[in-house]
Amino acid sequence: MSNITPLPLAAWIDAFVEWLTQAEFIFGPLTNFIGYIISGFEWFFGIFPPWLLLIIIVGLTFWFAGRKIGLTVFVLLGLLLIWNLGYWEDMVLTLAIVLTAGVISIVIGVPVGIWMSRSPVVEGTIKPVLDFMQTMPAFVYLIPAVAFFGIGMVPGVVASVIFAMPPTIRFTNLGIRQVPTEIIEASEAFGSTGNQKLFKVQLPMAKTTIMAGINQTIMLALSMVVIASMIGADGLGTAVYFAVGRNDVGGGFEAGLAIVIVAIILDRLTQGIGASNRK
Repeated sequence: MSNITPLPLAAWIDAFVEWLTQAEFIFGPLTNFIGYIISGFEWFFGIFPPWLLLIIIVGLTFWFAGRKIGLTVFVLLGLLLIWNLGYWEDMVLTLAIVLTAGVISIVIGVPVGIWMSRSPVVEGTIKPVLDFMQTMPAFVYLIPAVAFFGIGMVPGVVASVIFAMPPTIRFTNLGIRQVPTEIIEASEAFGSTGNQKLFKVQLPMAKTTIMAGINQTIMLALSMVVIASMIGADGLGTAVYFAVGRNDVGGGFEAGLAIVIVAIILDRLTQGIGASNRK
């Protein structure tokens, strides 16, 4: 292969990104829009004093996660530990990033999944894109995110959305396709329109599978908080990033433990909401 001139792929990509960065009229409003969502979550969490927000999260976990006393006590002790270690504000910022990425992923991913379920051509076209999104190393997403959105919380959310959205799309498509054909035919026999069939039959029956995809999306978004901290996204990831830079093993473990506690809470909450939909 030494006699073959290498393709200037990197130069082509650089030129394409350079051309896209000129589209300020697209990325400017998009940056402001995502920034408003993040600020909205920060404002919402900020109106509660820590003790009240702690009680609300513990109450939600108890209510949605099967009313398990053991899990509720674990969540209570975990949140008290995060507060005691001084990571409460960082936890709130992390929740704002993860929930913003989760909301955007759901708003985009569920309709795309529905579209895939209705067309084999669309499914065959989008599946390779999803494979590409999931197999590309997460660090790579930081480069275009910084090029288009600068540094800070917004590019962290954008990178998290790209990395975390595929499970929502895949599980929405899978859940709708798993609805039994007999039920679809019965709804058509009763004269259901396409929208009635979708919203009254397919989506309700696929809700558990869709919630499993949303659960995976939120977990992947949370896994990006440390990586996103490299481009200025605040929160628990920044604490871990700085601890690595200072070789501060204890500080890194504390911040990492806080991320694990947040991950368990979000996982049990989303699983519990999915299970409650099943009943």
